[in-house]
Amino acid sequence: MGSTVQLTGLLGVSSPPLAQSHCYSCSGARKQSCSLRAPRRQGTRLRAVGMGAPGGEPPAAAPEQEEPPSVDFAFVSPRLLPDGTPDVHYRTARGGQKLRDIMLEGYIDLYGPYDKLLLNCSGGGVCGTCIVEVVQGKEMLSPKTEVEKEVLKRKPKTWRLACQATVGNADSTGQMVIQQLPEWKIHEWDK
Repeated sequence: MGSTVQLTGLLGVSSPPLAQSHCYSCSGARKQSCSLRAPRRQGTRLRAVGMGAPGGEPPAAAPEQEEPPSVDFAFVSPRLLPDGTPDVHYRTARGGQKLRDIMLEGYIDLYGPYDKLLLNCSGGGVCGTCIVEVVQGKEMLSPKTEVEKEVLKRKPKTWRLACQATVGNADSTGQMVIQQLPEWKIHEWDK
């Protein structure tokens, strides 16, 4: 059911596998965002190199009972941990939901400093505060809406509004890597 994403920097240092239910920096606490801030490093580049079972284990043999369809997510925080590795949160969700709902239900920081009631439109698609970058798995998202095209017309093509993007349908399976708050990331993705 769960999976991990291995992220490798230019120097070949890979991130440690993290538990699916929490991130490395918050030690299992289920909160909206982690308070740990890493030192700024300019020019760091990351690349998603593969997804596998938690702990780097090889995939298990097919179970006797079929698992329900689900989509595995790796949400990458815009800041790095003190050791220079990315802060990655792993979640699994059923398809057919808005990306915004999946992130909020999984306690993933979506709005950053705009996380107050009056600072975002609560999913209406007009404020542009729920921007994410789709690093891997963009084919699983719905096409851009007209509202989304207007708000993101001067942004990179890989950026989406989480409130407007629907992840597949109820029987979708797959894996996605999502960059949170792409305007404030301190690393770049290799394409």
